[in-house]
Amino acid sequence: MAKKIVITIDGWSSCGKSTLAKQLSQKLGYLYVDSGAMYRAITLYFLRNNIDWAEKKEVKEALKSINLEFVFNPKSDSSEMYLNGENVEYVIRDLLIAEKVSDVAAIKEVREFAVAQQQKMGTQKGIVMDGRDIGTVVFPKAELKIFMTADNAIRVQRRFKELYEKNPNITVEEVKDNLEMRDYIDSHREVSPLRKAKDALELDNTNLTEKEQFNKALGWAKEKIG
Repeated sequence: MAKKIVITIDGWSSCGKSTLAKQLSQKLGYLYVDSGAMYRAITLYFLRNNIDWAEKKEVKEALKSINLEFVFNPKSDSSEMYLNGENVEYVIRDLLIAEKVSDVAAIKEVREFAVAQQQKMGTQKGIVMDGRDIGTVVFPKAELKIFMTADNAIRVQRRFKELYEKNPNITVEEVKDNLEMRDYIDSHREVSPLRKAKDALELDNTNLTEKEQFNKALGWAKEKIG
């Protein structure tokens, strides 16, 4: 029986981390965990309940009322994010959440809460998780760490295409501003900033097709699995 490993995929916004993670998990029969969805769900809860996330006490109290879980949906053939029993997979992809999520994810208490849950999910191995600090903080001993990057202009176009389908009023300028802001916050925050782990393999997909990118990552995974 093939040994199971932990695969972490970190990198900048709109580099296709989730797409690659889902493809690898399906091919290998692994559990896929979208760590970003967890931070988005927490952000959604804070917004809905008017939580002032500048107030540490309020944040700590609010986190006690949050239950996050991934539930597999056979129709979409993927795991979807549930917040306190409600499927919020599509609500959390809204631009309003995207504008606030980096601020919420930078809060020490929020990260500790999410990281503890993520580490629990990885104890059995056979997991692919993507995010910003998965290879550096959540699973520093992961067998395969991938760090994804791509040219800024390409990332803006990808994100615009994705958001335009949901909101035809959105502009390229808004998307560009949002990505630049998120990049800055993600890489400059005090608690577990976005950075490439020393032993991570870099995957620059600026000029790669989705298939080429997948084959490259799958090759790396097979090497590690042996």
